[in-house]
Amino acid sequence: MRSKPTLLRIAAYAGLAFLHLPLLFIALYAFNSADSNYSFPMEGLTLRWFARALERTDIHEAIYLSLAVAAMATIIAMVLGTLTAAALNRDRFFGKDAFTTLLILPIALPGIVTGIALLSAFRLMEVNPGFWTIVVGHATFCVVIVHNNVVARLRRLPDRLWEASMDLGADTLTTLRHIILPQLGTALLAGGILAFALSVDELIVTTFTAGTDKTLPIWLMGQLGRPREAAITNVVALVIMVITMPLILLAWRLTRDGDASPNAS
Repeated sequence: MRSKPTLLRIAAYAGLAFLHLPLLFIALYAFNSADSNYSFPMEGLTLRWFARALERTDIHEAIYLSLAVAAMATIIAMVLGTLTAAALNRDRFFGKDAFTTLLILPIALPGIVTGIALLSAFRLMEVNPGFWTIVVGHATFCVVIVHNNVVARLRRLPDRLWEASMDLGADTLTTLRHIILPQLGTALLAGGILAFALSVDELIVTTFTAGTDKTLPIWLMGQLGRPREAAITNVVALVIMVITMPLILLAWRLTRDGDASPNAS
């Protein structure tokens, strides 16, 4: 009987190793000293590809655009996600289930469907694709990320916090500011961090909403047709991993350690 958990644990670790092995190769070959794409065994280690990447203005522009879009989409998502979570948490109203379903559709549907729908809407409104269309496209799924984190925290908050605040004479805004928002702090931070990381990585929706602008994932996609620059592409991919992976781990840690319990004293 004890062998089954051990086998399951081994299988889980093997699956994780299989999923992360390509990332290891990308990180390793970013330091490859050879001019060829993927020479094996590696001839040596070098940092020259990092120096060449730093000299490329197109990479600087792609990084700046991705970070600016992610920051703006995260701000919008934190505001709208928190408001929708507060509205849907306790109140009962006609169409609540339908509204909740529509809210999560952008992240449940394939990205290509969301991208085509957004592009069609922008064309009907005669809006030229650019920075703000990318922001809107990213905000559609970032809102869901923040909403889910805030709703999960609100459901764990004990009702006595609201009731005690009201009994002591505090109005709704005072209760929200001094009682509820401090309890939601880590959930909001985790949702914002995760939304920012996902926005930086987003490719499919961005392809339909970017027009001629190039975010970092679109730049990387274009580099796949240039095998002679594979080393520089690996460097940029490594930079994305270095930026996003710690953010995702931090968001996971915040949601794991920061959940409030209804039974807490």
